[in-house]
Amino acid sequence: MPAYKAPLRDISFVMNELLESEKLYQTLPGYEEATADLMNAIVEEGAKFAENVLSPLNQSGDEEGCHWTPEGVTTPKGFADAYHQYVANGWPALSAPLEVGGQGMPNLLGIIINEMAGTANWSWLMYPGLSHGAVKTIEEHGDPGQKEKYLSKLVEGAWTGTMCLTEAHCGSDLGLLRTKAEPQADGSYAISGTKIFISAGEHDMAENIVHIVLARLPDAPKGTKGISLFIVPKFKVNEDGSIGERNAVNCASIEKKMGIKGSATCVMNFDDATGYLIGPPNKGLNCMFTFMNTARIGTAIQGLAHGQLAYTGALSYARERLAMRSLTGPKNPDGPADPIIVHPNVRRMLLTQKAFVEGSRAFLYFLAQLGDIVDAGNEEQAKAADDLMALLTPIGKAFVTETGYEAANIGVQVYGGHGFIREWGMEQIVRDARISMLYEGTTGIQALDLLGRKVIGSGGKLLLGFTALIEEFCAANDAPEDAEFVNVLKAYKDEWLGLSMKIGENAMQNPDEAGAAAVDYLMYSGYVTLAYFWARMAVLARHKIAEADGDVSFYEAKLMTARFYFDRLLPRTLSHKDTMLSGADNLMEMPVGLFEF
Repeated sequence: MPAYKAPLRDISFVMNELLESEKLYQTLPGYEEATADLMNAIVEEGAKFAENVLSPLNQSGDEEGCHWTPEGVTTPKGFADAYHQYVANGWPALSAPLEVGGQGMPNLLGIIINEMAGTANWSWLMYPGLSHGAVKTIEEHGDPGQKEKYLSKLVEGAWTGTMCLTEAHCGSDLGLLRTKAEPQADGSYAISGTKIFISAGEHDMAENIVHIVLARLPDAPKGTKGISLFIVPKFKVNEDGSIGERNAVNCASIEKKMGIKGSATCVMNFDDATGYLIGPPNKGLNCMFTFMNTARIGTAIQGLAHGQLAYTGALSYARERLAMRSLTGPKNPDGPADPIIVHPNVRRMLLTQKAFVEGSRAFLYFLAQLGDIVDAGNEEQAKAADDLMALLTPIGKAFVTETGYEAANIGVQVYGGHGFIREWGMEQIVRDARISMLYEGTTGIQALDLLGRKVIGSGGKLLLGFTALIEEFCAANDAPEDAEFVNVLKAYKDEWLGLSMKIGENAMQNPDEAGAAAVDYLMYSGYVTLAYFWARMAVLARHKIAEADGDVSFYEAKLMTARFYFDRLLPRTLSHKDTMLSGADNLMEMPVGLFEF
């Protein structure tokens, strides 16, 4: 397994130079203390924790896995100790509000810390990872008593949180769920049902686990309009905030999985467990979207994390592995062969990884900043940022995990046969990465959300909000030396709008046209979105080079990677365009009965 080394130079570039975080946070009430010096110091400390504590547990955690008994789940050796260090250092509270015991730092910093921790050891990050969503859900929808009882313990990390949605007979179609909630005389509810695929549903790291559970009231309407949301703690909480008796919620088993084996994925039984309604009755799905949107951005980080770790391993190997001679003459004349990094095909693979990873980092940090504007900006700023997040979140979740998985697979390919062997760790990265395209809404679900709800459903308004940013950037950077990026980006922006209109018109005649085009539309949108961030990075890098400002070689690499992205990866949109415009007939004309083995 490659030892994790945090890409601090690139993180700093995106945070401080590209997105000018200090400048932004000086304008947002409550974030004024987030200066560049403070943020850099926090990131550097987070890097040390990820590199020195979490990374050494990554491969061993995969090999050992979790252990289930009727009494509970034991995590791999070292996981609990690492979590206790994490809590002692105050990391869970970093981006939580001051009024509930948090440190009040921007969401962006929390995303960066999660990126580093997750790249070092994604299985471990799954345990504290969902607590952030639980905090946001209770903070936004809980009553004062619930906030007082649960928030401070979740924020400090003494307790962790989960989200309990999925049931065996329904995945993304939550309207089919059967878990019941029966009202009790004391105002609580008896929750009964079984949930599956519950990440960190049971473990030995924290003293309590707060489950956020979807269930139906007895008189609830059918479908998604009849779902309510409940807090169901593993241990009941006394009025003074202390831990009470064990609740009737238990882990029946843990899943045997392809990857992230150090993370306990649980089957949870609720046997008349005591729960508490959060938010209005039958509005649970609306409230849960607070949790789900947070989780979707967190899962997008997984694509970035696995791509980064695979690139780290592939680059190190390509520099050291000797094989054959360069086609243009020996580059290592004193050795028996040249390092494989000199060969064009290996360069193609490494640059593909680098372009996806660094482009995704800029994209997701931008998303995190939007979240901070939603939280702290004025009404107009918050509305604009929220609209951008609505459009970009499904793109971020699906596109970044798809390309992160591609980068992980490339890592195996660079190693050749050694990539297929467990001791190198590259195959683990692939196995760990594969889940990212499934949970928190598959790529297909994200694509339907993007095209059906966000683009067509808004009459194109949300898309126009983002393309206006692209247009503004292009207009402000019309110098001839930037034309190779800006002119191309502008043409793609116009084409994106035209394709959206065309598919929307087709869908009005036949709704299957939207479903047939959705995934290719999302991938097309992802490539254009990353092109926007790569164009921004290229223009900035060119200015830095011209001014001889800082490490010129770093900016030269940025410019070259941007050129690679525009020349080699952005043209993939051509096939996505042809495919999405080919219509639904080639998918739907075959009768079901003709699908045979």
